[in-house]
Amino acid sequence: MHEELNNFTRNEVWILEAKPKGARVIGTKWVFRNKQDDEGNIGYSQVEGIDFGEAFAPVARLEAIRLLLAYAFHHDMKLYQMDVKSSFLNGYINELARWSNHPVIQSCLWIKASTRSWYERLRDFLIEKGFVIGRVDTTLFTKKVDNDLFCIFDDIIFGSTNEELCMEFGKMMAKEFEMSMIGELTFFLRFQIKQLREGTFIYQEKYTRDLLKRFKMDNCKPIETPMATNTKLDTDESGIKVDQTLYRSMIGSLLYLCASRPDIMFSVCFQSKESHITAVKRILRYLKHTPSIGLWYPKGASFELLVYSDSDFAGCRVEQYLRGLLLATALAISWSSKKQNCVSLSTAKAEYIPAGSSCAQLLYMKQTLLDYRVKLSRISLLCDNESAVKLSNNPVQHSRTKHINIRHHSIRDHVAKGDILLQNRDQGAIGRHLH
Repeated sequence: MHEELNNFTRNEVWILEAKPKGARVIGTKWVFRNKQDDEGNIGYSQVEGIDFGEAFAPVARLEAIRLLLAYAFHHDMKLYQMDVKSSFLNGYINELARWSNHPVIQSCLWIKASTRSWYERLRDFLIEKGFVIGRVDTTLFTKKVDNDLFCIFDDIIFGSTNEELCMEFGKMMAKEFEMSMIGELTFFLRFQIKQLREGTFIYQEKYTRDLLKRFKMDNCKPIETPMATNTKLDTDESGIKVDQTLYRSMIGSLLYLCASRPDIMFSVCFQSKESHITAVKRILRYLKHTPSIGLWYPKGASFELLVYSDSDFAGCRVEQYLRGLLLATALAISWSSKKQNCVSLSTAKAEYIPAGSSCAQLLYMKQTLLDYRVKLSRISLLCDNESAVKLSNNPVQHSRTKHINIRHHSIRDHVAKGDILLQNRDQGAIGRHLH
């Protein structure tokens, strides 16, 4: 507590003044536990539009994090991380400035816009030093020095093809902000990262063990598969209901674990009866058997985007599921498995819709790679349905396809432009790309 108070003084977060007429005073206190009112809400004295304006701050996407890691390891870059001490105290709050005679007042931890103000302070500082903000991902900053590329991501991971640039950047940041830690990237957003000579391993073993302990499954009997091959879950209307809070907590925790475990993505379901929580506990038993599984990014692997798209048409008793996997050849970057939001009348449409979704994700990756100075002209998207491939390559809207939503037809435009090369993966395309 004394360290926090000293940071307030050091960063000059407040200036003693007489209260301006009509201004609201925000009280301060140390919060050790959130107390709720009768309706279960946590009260705040700050009102949007009066005490603060825009409070949104950019948040890094998990795909963007894995893309940075894959690019860094492909180019033999070592990544570092740093932590600014009391970073939220370094931002400038505009809302308080209009109530004061002083031009700027520092941000405070209890101000709702403090996250955004810190991002703006860091963004302006980096742009002033010659960095360029990402076209798509605004948490990414890059700077080209001669033939070397320097990357800064989120808050704050950095790396460069030139090790000296990393040292210079560390000194520059320490001169502007008070740093509490600068070192090699080992732990980030509950990801454990091992940067080895042969490559880099990303995993969530600590998170997995904490998850098992949280749901009292740390002493369960391990099992080798996350889901039985004959499992067919339905709505189970007559089934015994379970605790909704517990079940949703389990699903939410597993969904975050999917960030480094694509092997359990399809197994995570979304129902809430006794039969379904039994299926979820089987996943936890599988995690007990495989707590250390993660992503391996070997150094020197070729860096080329390749997309696989598939659909489980009528395989589920309740919903149709689409699956997508986005690869940078041997480096897995993005994957998904979710239900389709519309009814498919044929296997062609069932395969066509996830192909369109994969196309949108692929274009996001393609645009993001431009910030890394990687320009890709034509990217392969592999689908195992010949009708869906021909439907994408046909620019004419026939009556049989009018029932398909317009947004799913966007893949046709990108195929016509040459951005996407949609192929039937059963015709040997996989072998050619992964050889």
